[in-house]
Amino acid sequence: METQKRTALVAGASGLVGGHLLDTLLGDERYQQVHSLGRRPLPKQHPKLAQHTVDFARLEDSALPAAQDAFCCLGTTLKKAGSQEAFRAVDHDAVLAFAQAAKKAGVQRFLVVTALGANPRSRVFYNRVKGEVEQALAGMGFESLIIAQPSLLLGARAESRPGEHAAIIASRLLAPLLRPLASRPIEARTVARAMAALALEAPKGTRVVPSGELQKLGR
Repeated sequence: METQKRTALVAGASGLVGGHLLDTLLGDERYQQVHSLGRRPLPKQHPKLAQHTVDFARLEDSALPAAQDAFCCLGTTLKKAGSQEAFRAVDHDAVLAFAQAAKKAGVQRFLVVTALGANPRSRVFYNRVKGEVEQALAGMGFESLIIAQPSLLLGARAESRPGEHAAIIASRLLAPLLRPLASRPIEARTVARAMAALALEAPKGTRVVPSGELQKLGR
């Protein structure tokens, strides 16, 4: 077990999972500093928090602070992105740009949020992009790569998504019936807690953690 305090990089802390993850890491005494990377500053201050405003499309021009762990919570939706190309720029290109920069910064453990059903050969565009990014990350040579695959995320979002909101309400009502299923909806804070726990005892190699396992780890 490591006794030396760690430094973490977090991309996407303005998002649903990323926000909970940032709070979790800031409250964990095993982390001495947390660097948040985003397109704009967060309305948050903490003695351990350092914020960096970056352009993920030009991240190769920026040297990231040295760190042991990197957490990637970048993601959008097709509706919000406006096109498949714009969606791919965030959920694929920006993720890989962050991973490459993190590798140069000495990161040993890289943890990323994708989605249940991710598959590079899927006919569903969303799942295919998620699968392609997983495949690319696996070839980057991190000492430890943790891929979190949550199902439908539950939690309060900054932006309004009426259709998703209706699905979340229905999911909460049906939760008792869905409880035995690995694909049942999962709270974003549960995913965040699971990722923090996985980082602390990350085995070497690649580990895919499906939603059902995230439910158990993040309790």
